[in-house]
Amino acid sequence: MTDAILPLPSRSDRSRASRRGLSGLLLVAVPVLLLGWLIIYPIFSAVFSTLFTTVPGQGVQFSTASYRFFFSDGYSLRNLGITLWTTVVCGVLLLLVGLPIALYLRFSAGRLAGYVQALAIFPMFVPSIILSYALIRTIGPNGTVDILLNAIGLPKLPTPYLTPWGPVIGLVWDNLPLTVLMLTAGLGAISNSSVEAARDVGAGPLRVFWHIILPRMGNSLLVATSFAILGIFSAFTLPYLLGPASPEMMGPFMQRTFSDMNDPLNATTQAVITFGFCLFFGAFYVYSIARNQERLQ
Repeated sequence: MTDAILPLPSRSDRSRASRRGLSGLLLVAVPVLLLGWLIIYPIFSAVFSTLFTTVPGQGVQFSTASYRFFFSDGYSLRNLGITLWTTVVCGVLLLLVGLPIALYLRFSAGRLAGYVQALAIFPMFVPSIILSYALIRTIGPNGTVDILLNAIGLPKLPTPYLTPWGPVIGLVWDNLPLTVLMLTAGLGAISNSSVEAARDVGAGPLRVFWHIILPRMGNSLLVATSFAILGIFSAFTLPYLLGPASPEMMGPFMQRTFSDMNDPLNATTQAVITFGFCLFFGAFYVYSIARNQERLQ
């Protein structure tokens, strides 16, 4: 048998392919330019301004004094610690709350499932500042919970308002819709036939979840956790309104350092350190996704 000889593309075909390639580059040029202007350039500018400072009479000099101050200052380290603690606790609670809801929505049908989905997604349409004041009126001192407990003769409960648990409640509520949507999308890739096959051989609900469902939604769990961590770590409104004044999360800490203390250098240093932690979580997410893709190939 003789090998078939494929015709070479004509000049017009090459020209059309070149125009399509140029059109594709033009379509992505605006988002890339906006990304560089609004995100990449401010990052490099912030890092440069914290490492190279202007000394009167000596010009611009390299200095890490602001970073040494941050990691030697007890108050700054406590703020970083409460931010990490809040992020970890919120991430765990989001998975513990969001995963059962996503499982129910994936394997249930009917009007009740629709109501559950509507309630789970409803916080997405509530602005953070309205959510904050709603929680203050509900779980704050002399709020709705206190009034109801007093009406039935029960003692008041310690309020989480202005404690580290206040931002946790608000951030879990605020990030729950996106977590549920991502987990539900990941569960959609699991076929009903594989679940039914496991049930036919006698596997109970726990075994089906552990051996069939959980191994196939690793990417969804990773994506949902990563997005939640990145949003929680840099949150401002809910920690500012619901959290304690000391220690405080990095978002309010940066704002107070910049405006109240009029210290832009240390505020920028705090922003760079916050970005560094977010970059670590983002790099871990990209690395994990890349490893999962290699295993699938």
